[in-house]
Amino acid sequence: MENYTGFQRVKHVGAMTLAAVLLGGNIILSKVAADDGMTMRVMVAYRWIFATAFLGPIALVVEWNKRPKLTWTVILQAFLSGLLGGSLFSILFYTSVILTSATFATAIYNLIPAMTFVIAVLLRFENLSFEKASGKAKVMGTMICIGGAMVLTLYKGLEVHMWPIKIDLLHHSNEATSHKKLPGTFALGIVLAITSCICYSLWIVLLAKVSKNYPCHYSSTALMSLMGSIQSVIFALCFDRESAQWKLGWDRRLFVVVYLGTLGSGIVVILMTWCSQKRGPLFVSVFNPLILLFVALASSLLLDETLYLGSVLGGFLIIMGLYVVLWGKGKDMKASRFILSKEASQKNDLEAPQDQEGQVTGSSATIKQGTPQ
Repeated sequence: MENYTGFQRVKHVGAMTLAAVLLGGNIILSKVAADDGMTMRVMVAYRWIFATAFLGPIALVVEWNKRPKLTWTVILQAFLSGLLGGSLFSILFYTSVILTSATFATAIYNLIPAMTFVIAVLLRFENLSFEKASGKAKVMGTMICIGGAMVLTLYKGLEVHMWPIKIDLLHHSNEATSHKKLPGTFALGIVLAITSCICYSLWIVLLAKVSKNYPCHYSSTALMSLMGSIQSVIFALCFDRESAQWKLGWDRRLFVVVYLGTLGSGIVVILMTWCSQKRGPLFVSVFNPLILLFVALASSLLLDETLYLGSVLGGFLIIMGLYVVLWGKGKDMKASRFILSKEASQKNDLEAPQDQEGQVTGSSATIKQGTPQ
């Protein structure tokens, strides 16, 4: 285990806190873009176009001589990654933000670790052992997350007022925001949010295969962004063919798509990749609830969204269940590292006498060869 100094830990915590704030900015600005008349399909297409333009040169420079051969298997996996973790997830999730609220969609987003655990168990990537405390914790945490999602969905409760003064960035004057009031749209938003989390969970499971076949993180992310941009552009052109929908001027639309592509995607990927390499994926997952906290505060201040007690309680249950699942996963990782280190030490102990015997035999042979007859 690498020994981290206090300054290194502060850097890692600061990097993941910045990543959580930038991801929260994605959600807030998506509502601003929709209020300005931009459809989610066009916004997602521009997001992955700018992300590809940002990550592509970085991958070429950093991993110039490290990339393995590009095979059809890698291309197929990149296509699925661009679909599940890129274009399809983004369209479903950002549409659910518009149909429900930024706080609600972000709270559902915190179900991803629990959903990933369930999918990994079904696909036999994860072992489920009830006789161990870690297995019980992962099941209990998953159930707590599901209960929190049900509270969030079915219970509103009292209104929670946090700010004496509010800044409303929305105009509330176009169809993109007014269609939220139509009957059935909130239920549709719930379905889209849950479906987007399932897509993202499948993508996380797929990443294990991608990392083995193509272990260059920047290049694989740039390739995924390229696939996601192609998919999202084709999908957007099927519905939004008017040039006015794609026009970018020196306005809020340009700021939103540049932010989503560079800061909200490119910088976030770099920060998360760096922290994952230094501290592991478990450390990265722990900072997911910070996104919910930031979005809840920012949406109530900047988007004139009403915060309800049910959202607070449901979000708290989801966060608590998330940490229970992560605790169980952390116990499994420690046990695995202990078993591996024990096997390695036993192997070294078995090989040591053989090496000593080989050295003695070799010395005897040298003496015999050097003795005159």
